[in-house]
Amino acid sequence: MALDEELGSPADLQRRPIDCLQNCRFLDRVDAPAVAALANGATQFSVPAGSALFDAGSDSQGLYVVASGRLGVQDPSGTRWLTYIGRGEVIGESGWLLGEPRSARVVALRDSEVLWIPGDVLDRTAAQSAAFAMAMARLCALRLRRQHRHERPVAHASIFTIVPNSLEVDVADLATTLTGELAQFGRAELVWDVRATSHTSEWFNAIEEANDFVLYVAHARSSAWTRQCCRQADTLLLTANAHSEVRPWPHLNSEAPLEATTRNELVLLQPDKSAGRSAAGGGVQPWLAGIRIAQHHHVGCTEDVARLARLISHRGVGLVLSGGGARGFAHLGVIRALREARVPLDFVGGASIGAIIAAGVAMRWPDEEMRERYRRSFVDTNPVNDYTFPFIALARGHKVSRLLQREFGQISIEDLPIPFYCVSANLSTGRATEHSAGPLWQALRASVAIPGVLPPVFRGEEVLVDGAAINNLPVDLMQQHLPGFVIGVDVGADRSFTADAAEAAGPPLWKYFSKRRNGRSRINIFQVLIRAGMINSATTAAQQRELADLLLKPTLSNIDLLNWKAFDRAIDSGYQYACAAIAAAGSLPRIQETSAQEPRASSLSAEIARRAAEAVS
Repeated sequence: MALDEELGSPADLQRRPIDCLQNCRFLDRVDAPAVAALANGATQFSVPAGSALFDAGSDSQGLYVVASGRLGVQDPSGTRWLTYIGRGEVIGESGWLLGEPRSARVVALRDSEVLWIPGDVLDRTAAQSAAFAMAMARLCALRLRRQHRHERPVAHASIFTIVPNSLEVDVADLATTLTGELAQFGRAELVWDVRATSHTSEWFNAIEEANDFVLYVAHARSSAWTRQCCRQADTLLLTANAHSEVRPWPHLNSEAPLEATTRNELVLLQPDKSAGRSAAGGGVQPWLAGIRIAQHHHVGCTEDVARLARLISHRGVGLVLSGGGARGFAHLGVIRALREARVPLDFVGGASIGAIIAAGVAMRWPDEEMRERYRRSFVDTNPVNDYTFPFIALARGHKVSRLLQREFGQISIEDLPIPFYCVSANLSTGRATEHSAGPLWQALRASVAIPGVLPPVFRGEEVLVDGAAINNLPVDLMQQHLPGFVIGVDVGADRSFTADAAEAAGPPLWKYFSKRRNGRSRINIFQVLIRAGMINSATTAAQQRELADLLLKPTLSNIDLLNWKAFDRAIDSGYQYACAAIAAAGSLPRIQETSAQEPRASSLSAEIARRAAEAVS
């Protein structure tokens, strides 16, 4: 459709306010004369993406109806989104009705067309039309009910723009594959510049209204098309070859207003090693410097593109593993069961031993490799038997550090192929600390630093110990990362040990050398310290369990916290429990076979031809 065809005749332009109001669902019961009166007094204007329609505290002189595009409502501080306003919706009615200044800031999240209806027109129409007055009353009541219910605004993460860093980026392959993966969740369309450069914002709005997901492909240089794509997007996928020369994205210098409204995610294309199952991503640190990035992704194969599609559309699966000493080996059985059930593991996190197991998932180790590595480090040797005089702890901690470095090497968390975080307890602040950057082994060493058993990890002036001391099941952090569906695995909730009251006072010294008493294993100082370190997080863990979409709690009361020799038994218990729980859970996110949705052939061939011409010139 050509631009002049799309603009239409002057008569068509005069019809637009009426068409907009007739498509407004809040006015569907209003009589035609009232709608015509509102349209005759309305003024239509454009609001560029990133610009404010009005600020909190400004005068209320009427209300606005969105003809096309999308607006976001911020709280007065500008720190969070209260709600989103789409096509055919109304904003500003409270200020008009109450005669008070605006209570929030409204920003255009897209290039938007808006109708402004002045207060005097609204007053006259309300006086003459009871239906219009009732429509405004229903709108206010609906929004008041949502506020009282504390309903979270729906995050419309549905419009994405791939912004290549250079012509060398294989954007055609990424775009077509990603569109096919998004098509599993709804209608998806891929839009190149050759399809859209001659159209107005209403054409873009029509494309977005007709699809659940729209993927735009920008140029590798600053251009009108690149700027248009960036203004349309909820999320910018800044794409680069991981090991290429780091250079800035030109659009970031010309679209400063978008910083407050658009989410930037970094996509690093990695070499496809061993069918995409490379041990690590790599090369991310230079790209993160000086750019506001919400999340980054390593993409080396179709499996990675599928994970990218799930995460950016908030349909990913997050797995959170708790601490629990030797019981943490049950996590290996749970992971095996989830993988066999084709449940994707797109984001992993954990505390204490759960963090160590989750790190193996983030490294993309298969089940047998994880089993072999963890047996070697925890069963074939005692990781905490480098005893020392207990000035700070019973063990030096050097052995644990060596074992972690042997298994995980010097990889940074940012370079893990699957997103990962773990937590430690910060004794300096009394709060949990999230580790999502820096050397992986050091983060794990902090997360397993059981107070009294292993020395703390010192980071500057901070003193970090076992994450289980404050947050043994950090589901809340996974929710903040917004993967979509969160699975929590809690192996630390069972009763750990009991003792007779007389023994609690302390038996004679010679009795400590007896391993068993009355048929029961004797409690030792390691058990006391481990359990004491987890007590403070008991209330927090109960709250965290409520946040999980699926909570798995294998029965492990017969496995001691320090019984590393129960390795195989714990794994089998976790596996059997998880298989039964997955079968009973019914509907769970599953990995589906992709039926790739190809874009229009003419668009793709034209894009390839354009890129070839740019490369030659």
